[in-house]
Amino acid sequence: MTETSLTNSPGRVGSTATAAVASICAALTALAVSVWYMLQVDTVASGMAREFVAQWVPSLGVTLSFRLDGLALMFSLLISVIGFLIVLYTASYFKGHPDVGRLQWLLLAFMLSMLGLVSADNVILLFVFWELTTITSFMLVGFDHKNEQARRSALQALLVTAGGGLALLLGLIILAQMAGTYQISEMIRSDISLTNHPHYPFALALILLGAFTKSAQFPFHFWLPNAMAAPSSVSAYLHSATMVKAGIYLLMRFQPALGGTELWFYTLTAFGAITAVWASLMALRQTDVKLMLAWTTVMALGTLTMFLGSDLRIAALAAVTFLLVHAFYKCALFLVIGNVDKRTGTRELPLLGGLFRAMPLTGFIAIAAALSMAGFPPFLGFIGKELKYEGALAISEEPWLIVVAAVSANAMMVGIALTIIFRVFLTGHLRTDRQPSEVSPAMWCGPLLLAVAGLTTGIFPELIAPSLIEPAITNVLATPTDVKLSLWHGINVPLMLSVLTVVLGCLIFWKLAAIKRLLDDWVDKLPSADRSYEALLRAITRLAAFVTHRLQTGSLSHYLTIVMAVLLLAVGSTMLVHGIELDTTGLTPVSALGAVIILLMMAAALVVALSGSRLLSICALGVIGSGVALLFLIFGAIDVAITQLMVETLFVVLIAAVLLRLPRFPGEAHPGRAGNFRDALISIGAGVVIGLVTFAVATTQPDLAITEFFAENSLTKAYGRNIVNVILVDFRALDTFGEVAVVATAAMAVVALLKVRASGKEA
Repeated sequence: MTETSLTNSPGRVGSTATAAVASICAALTALAVSVWYMLQVDTVASGMAREFVAQWVPSLGVTLSFRLDGLALMFSLLISVIGFLIVLYTASYFKGHPDVGRLQWLLLAFMLSMLGLVSADNVILLFVFWELTTITSFMLVGFDHKNEQARRSALQALLVTAGGGLALLLGLIILAQMAGTYQISEMIRSDISLTNHPHYPFALALILLGAFTKSAQFPFHFWLPNAMAAPSSVSAYLHSATMVKAGIYLLMRFQPALGGTELWFYTLTAFGAITAVWASLMALRQTDVKLMLAWTTVMALGTLTMFLGSDLRIAALAAVTFLLVHAFYKCALFLVIGNVDKRTGTRELPLLGGLFRAMPLTGFIAIAAALSMAGFPPFLGFIGKELKYEGALAISEEPWLIVVAAVSANAMMVGIALTIIFRVFLTGHLRTDRQPSEVSPAMWCGPLLLAVAGLTTGIFPELIAPSLIEPAITNVLATPTDVKLSLWHGINVPLMLSVLTVVLGCLIFWKLAAIKRLLDDWVDKLPSADRSYEALLRAITRLAAFVTHRLQTGSLSHYLTIVMAVLLLAVGSTMLVHGIELDTTGLTPVSALGAVIILLMMAAALVVALSGSRLLSICALGVIGSGVALLFLIFGAIDVAITQLMVETLFVVLIAAVLLRLPRFPGEAHPGRAGNFRDALISIGAGVVIGLVTFAVATTQPDLAITEFFAENSLTKAYGRNIVNVILVDFRALDTFGEVAVVATAAMAVVALLKVRASGKEA
């Protein structure tokens, strides 16, 4: 399903006024946020950072801490400014769509989540916003929820990124324990060497897993191209400028604390290089232009990861500059392809051509953005490419390996850029029934501004070097750094590599059809990450079905057998290994009346176990309960004894009234002699274990630390004199909330059943 068919799909008639209100509110919010961040540029560029701290969970060291420094400001400006342009584009692109209001609110929620992520100064707060971006991106990718491919892609993105998010949470907690603080800024400034800590490799692996899944690094690269089932505005915002850069931001933020080791360098360099080269190859074999751009996004993310492996200034400068370059040209290209799809009804290369004549402004924007992607002067992309080559040559560990990976990936980007310029806009002709025309200003102003930004900052790099790039580099390296960018560096090795890149890119463009056939034959024989993901899901489903079939048999006796067997093995084995102390010195002899009651209860228990009559078993259970009430009475617990007796009487009456009217259950088949022996063994063993544990607890002096804690803190911290109520409402608030949720769920189920019954009667 193309996006054109999505926008014209039939559905309920949406409220135009509601959609307009949503678009206006989202646009005004994004504009206000963008202006505020722009006003902070001078302050942050001077070396100051804005901070906001409020208590959240002080007992755990978790605070609502936000810090706006150079790195956070650069990301925040990209997120807010591009978000504003995306909101304007979406309002026009989806004009008349019944769900455009929902899409605008989701885009705004995602923007705020990303802003919170890049400015969070507490690792727990960072994780909260990290998962908020995962949830909102899931809903954005699955915006066309009636499309099966959109639902599958949204679920895939959710599972991959959320799984990495859980690993990230564990890694951040370990890192906080290593550093002795949950504050990110304090970790970076700390005198404690985290890289020499024995838990460093484990924490680093978990954090990198979270970053790699979010930023689509090999072997998690497959989810991002599949997420192109989202509309072009969503793809432009999430998968080129913001969400997929969250992993890159994480690497940049923690490089001062975790970088500088061989483990950091080789892991990031290897995975980044593999991702960049493989994604470039995959981009060449695509016929869907949007999917081709998606793979180039994976290439860009791999390149950024590769250069962040080094702690050299020039490598960090190359990564930060290329991050801006990529945001400018890739967002513009995604929006341009959205315009092409809107006017032509297709994104397939064989069907496109000669669109410059019908869409000259869109064609101009596409050519400018593609030239920046290819790294031609005087665009910022040329400066970014020169810095990448200079950074690759400066890395002493594996310079030529990095150079080869960078040149190969960039050459393929040149080939793709030329393909978009010539085969979509300048040559050929359109092979559809549509008569394309230029789109509305709201749909070309955003990509035009981004394309012009790539050109202007290339000609005048001093516009962004001291105000954006220099403060960001200072935070990435945790040391003051001067940055001066220029379009011309003279004739040197990076320039020669740039010329080589262009030559190779032109050859790739010339022989693209042959290269595509070769790649199709070769890649189809290799294992697919996407197919491996599907195989893993099927394996998990089969395992779940097997476990469910073995455990959820529908037989109560089977459930009780498993519960008691686990209790016997777990507690019994622990008691055998560690031993259990039984202090009998303080015991008093049992009275004659108590002994008689105990014997009667034992006899009643035997009747329950051996009887085949339900009524007799129920009566025997009543005898056991009444015996417990009499024991309470003997020891002076009159109120408890009365309660026990009343409950037991009601139990016997109600159970007898219900069970005697029920037929024999299928699960009540006689277990046989072997089954009887098994059940007896488990029952006796569980009874002995429970009895020993109860005896040990009753004869052990209790630890009053918890009791004293509640007594001391109930009034001072929770402002309540009733300790039981305070425990339920404050100290066990989540537990109580869970109980309330269960009751609410049961109430909703009852209401649903009543409605079903009512509708059945009407039918």
